[in-house]
Amino acid sequence: MPASFVPPRQVRIGDAAAFAGCTPRAIRHYHEIGLLPEPERGGDDRRRYGYEDMIRLLWIRRMADAGIALEDIRDAFARDPGGADSGDGIEAMLVRVEESLAAQEAELRRQRTAVQRMRVEGSRMGLLSDLVTDRLKGLPEGSLRQADLDTLLVTERIFGPLGAAVQATRFVALATHPALREESDRIDAAEEALDDSVAVDDPRVAQVAAERHAFESALHAVIEESGLDADDDALFDAWDAAHPETGDDDEKDGSGSGSGRGMSVLEATGKMPYDLSPARLRCMELAEGLSLTSKV
Repeated sequence: MPASFVPPRQVRIGDAAAFAGCTPRAIRHYHEIGLLPEPERGGDDRRRYGYEDMIRLLWIRRMADAGIALEDIRDAFARDPGGADSGDGIEAMLVRVEESLAAQEAELRRQRTAVQRMRVEGSRMGLLSDLVTDRLKGLPEGSLRQADLDTLLVTERIFGPLGAAVQATRFVALATHPALREESDRIDAAEEALDDSVAVDDPRVAQVAAERHAFESALHAVIEESGLDADDDALFDAWDAAHPETGDDDEKDGSGSGSGRGMSVLEATGKMPYDLSPARLRCMELAEGLSLTSKV
């Protein structure tokens, strides 16, 4: 340092910001939230920053760069006014920050694993839980439709992974029985045709309900003949063994894992919109009635 050089006793906010590696606006924000005490002003009414101000500013910048929230830095300084290394307040804050960063790292690992799984399974298939995707593996390529996966996604949200895995049995049967899939498409189209222009007492409503009932009976027979129902029983047994603390009540009310974050099945279903006409709703009621009658 030249002998003739005399360091300034105080500097303006622009010089303070440049030295600390921030902006004047950031320093003004530190003042506003009580993190950095407001310094004295010179004769020109501009702030002047001294050595202690700069030391505190440097500590603030270093901790902020480490990811520590400004509010936490402020609270730590309030408990330890002597400085950044003077007491338990800073140490306690650092412990909390380290725990928070560890949690963030764990969440990032979980997210990365989920993204990798989506790439392996396919973007839509990978959005479902392992229990569901395992149930669908081995099916012919292209045999599953987007609508199938959409339905499973909704089911998993309401009933959890187990409910969706059991429902996947339906799509396994449809994917492996082309004639059954063709009939399913026909019945779906007939139901969609029951729009708002169709009266609830229109004869077509009862006719489609009877066709739906007949199709569901045929589908159930195929599931039994192919042994898929035995696979469902194995799923229940494996789930009960892995979740002994869950119990049947959680599955009944939909409060299990992935079901709706504490919502009951009724609540979750009531929050999922379906644009169904009165005629189509009546068709569903009639088909359900036929199903109950056939079981008696």
